[in-house]
Amino acid sequence: MNKTFKKNIGFLHLWLGLASGLIVFIVALTGSILVFEKEIDAFVNPEFYEVSSIGTTKLPVDLYVAAISKKYAITELDRIQTYQDPKRTVIISGTDADKNDQIFSVDPYSGKVLGQTAEKSRFFSVVLDLHRHLILGDAGKFITGCSCLIFVFLLISGLILWWPKKMKNLKQRLTVKWSASFKRVNWDFHSTFGFYSFLFLLTISLTGLTWSFKWFECGIYLFADGTTKKPSAKVENPTKVDPKLDKTYFYQNIFSKTDSIYKYTGDTQIRIPSDTINSIMVIKLNLEKSIPNISSMAYFDKYTGELLKIKPYEAFSNGDKVRRLIYPIHTGSIYGYPTKILAFLVCLFAATLPITGLLIWLGRKKKK
Repeated sequence: MNKTFKKNIGFLHLWLGLASGLIVFIVALTGSILVFEKEIDAFVNPEFYEVSSIGTTKLPVDLYVAAISKKYAITELDRIQTYQDPKRTVIISGTDADKNDQIFSVDPYSGKVLGQTAEKSRFFSVVLDLHRHLILGDAGKFITGCSCLIFVFLLISGLILWWPKKMKNLKQRLTVKWSASFKRVNWDFHSTFGFYSFLFLLTISLTGLTWSFKWFECGIYLFADGTTKKPSAKVENPTKVDPKLDKTYFYQNIFSKTDSIYKYTGDTQIRIPSDTINSIMVIKLNLEKSIPNISSMAYFDKYTGELLKIKPYEAFSNGDKVRRLIYPIHTGSIYGYPTKILAFLVCLFAATLPITGLLIWLGRKKKK
């Protein structure tokens, strides 16, 4: 490999690493926490995940949806999430009179509210906002996206710098000499484990770009479908004025109709649009599949509850199917706990890279 080329790569690796180090540290650390979001949240807030005792019959969701709307001044419903597991609570989210998003956990057997929290103050909502936007909105989203792109370059340039000149030195590059000085151990730790985690970190970084840049997401659809146009997930609502019909079992009927269409075992979520243009979208996750995030959709009139359209997973474009795999790949949940543990460890290691890299640079400065 050309010596000048490698020197230039080393220069870029150093200064881009120093420039993006703090952002990489924050994103990697918050990412490692988010890997086990459900497990940690279930331990800290068990009332949001499980009922105290399993009843014989579940109540129609409309009964406690109406009670919650009245008691907590919910002016606009957002989502209703039900689960196949009989131990699970029903999660309802909506906006109150003060325009704050609220989340409720409900016992489906008694209709009792077991937990309530404001969406913005929820711990993992803050961690996710920090992970994606640095709590800076669109500006933070752009910064994390650019830092992610830089990190992809750092991974590739790091591999080039790691690559030994002679194959006889390969064994030395694959091990950490723990008995050596701190300076040597730090360098070995940075480069050796950087090599071992290269493919995993590259995969996590590239999939993470999906949430930062529209052009990257369009690239997925271009690769899979041959067009950058993403199929719309929304269906227009045909009824433009609310006819004020009886809605005693409105949402329960939607759940029942969806189950009659998609007979597989799965968790179901109703998404109610805030506007008057779009219809209700129901997503039913297929728990019988070995790969997560395989779900089908059904659309219902927002005012009448009439079935408008069904969209089974098989009808999705290749781009949509690939896009649905991005999240479980990015979070490590693609194959359950083995890949989640792996994602947790490599993200935690990624958080150390800016620190060990800074120490390598400071050591060289001191030497000079």
